Amino acid sequence: MFKKLKNKLKDWANNSEKKAEGLEKDTNKEVGGKETKEETKKSKISDKFKFKISEDYFEEIFNDLEIILLENNVALEAIDKIREELREELVGKEIKKKQVEEKIKESLKKAVEEIFPDSFDLIKKIKESEKPFKIVFFGINGSGKTTSIAKVANILKKEGLSIILSASDTFRAASIEQLEKHASNLGINIIKGQYGSDPSSVAFDAVKHAESKKKDVVLIDTAGRMHTESTLMEEMEKITRVVNPDLKIFVAEATTGNDAIEQAKTFNENIGIDGTILTKSDIDEKGGASISVSYVSKKPIIYLGVGQEYKDLEKFNKKKIIKQLGL
Repeated sequence: MFKKLKNKLKDWANNSEKKAEGLEKDTNKEVGGKETKEETKKSKISDKFKFKISEDYFEEIFNDLEIILLENNVALEAIDKIREELREELVGKEIKKKQVEEKIKESLKKAVEEIFPDSFDLIKKIKESEKPFKIVFFGINGSGKTTSIAKVANILKKEGLSIILSASDTFRAASIEQLEKHASNLGINIIKGQYGSDPSSVAFDAVKHAESKKKDVVLIDTAGRMHTESTLMEEMEKITRVVNPDLKIFVAEATTGNDAIEQAKTFNENIGIDGTILTKSDIDEKGGASISVSYVSKKPIIYLGVGQEYKDLEKFNKKKIIKQLGL
């Protein structure tokens, strides 16, 4: 993702070294390339020289970094946070000229790490909670929400948990049939209503059914809705009031960039996000969505969708992500 960043780090380090050495010209070479005593002495002094990053030079560095982050779908709010963390770590600090690249890299890594809230173990959380454990999934049309529900159901079933699916998307054509197909493939019961019926009543019935049958988990699908559609947002709020879910999971495509950021903001303000699943992470070449959604929601990313099969859902690991960022 951050190939440009890797190259820029080297540029900064080289530029810093030149600044530290005052752009001295090497005029002390003997024929054959051997160093003079004077040059050896200068070299030793130069190796010990510490370069202090000034406010002006920091701004020069960060202007380049800001462009790289924006190009990779990192939200401006997150960039501002990174800026302040880096300023505190770098400005006015003396760094050996040979360590400038590593220091900037480590400071950037630390700043990004602090943006990611600590995640939680979903399986452990469910097993330690009162049953049935209720999870509502929401997101815009085409985000991969229903498929993500099936992937989560597959993980839970393999952990020995019993599951009920709630087909509370009574708005989108064929949505109920799509969830029914997943339920059939996974051998899981589903509660459904009619198209156009109240989605909160379907979710309520699913919870009551789970209680009567002593099921462990209810996974509630909802209609995909644009974050700008106030009527559908109110419907989503009603579902959460009626069901009182234990978790509200936001599903977004990693590849949608700034759109995912605006969605996360709006859903979090109106409904509240407890965690996120980022789909299509395997084809996201930029990678900034995970940083941005984490920052604007202040809630963890739980899973990454990395393919189309039920098994293609992996736990979010911030250390792995940071490594992929080139840090």
